[in-house]
Amino acid sequence: MEPVEHLEYVAIVTGLVLLQLFWFSLQVGKAREAHKCPAPAMSGPPEFERAYRVHMNTLEQLVILIPSMWMFAYFTEQADVAASLGIVFIVGRLLYRSTYMADPASRTIGFMVGFVPMMIMLVGSMIGAGMKLIG
Repeated sequence: MEPVEHLEYVAIVTGLVLLQLFWFSLQVGKAREAHKCPAPAMSGPPEFERAYRVHMNTLEQLVILIPSMWMFAYFTEQADVAASLGIVFIVGRLLYRSTYMADPASRTIGFMVGFVPMMIMLVGSMIGAGMKLIG
């Protein structure tokens, strides 16, 4: 099998996803300070809890996103598509954060903007791996 072209795109997007997660973690620290919610408290004013949940939900999603993105790039040999879908995920997380911080009930659109490309990559990578097995 030939090496997959453009894996560097996936590496860059992976780095951007991790930087976004780090930025979200800094926002939790900022909310802790602003709302006098010292560590190790995991609950407090709604503003703190929202920042914390955005960070934790994003962390939960990355457990699925990162391996799916790399598997998709490898097994479909479409690293550029994987990276593009990863960028859509990042945009979805930004939308998720802004809507969740304003009103948690409005978070669905941002969640779905990130969820759909993640599921495309997960299912696509499994199909790609299966095709390699039978092909």
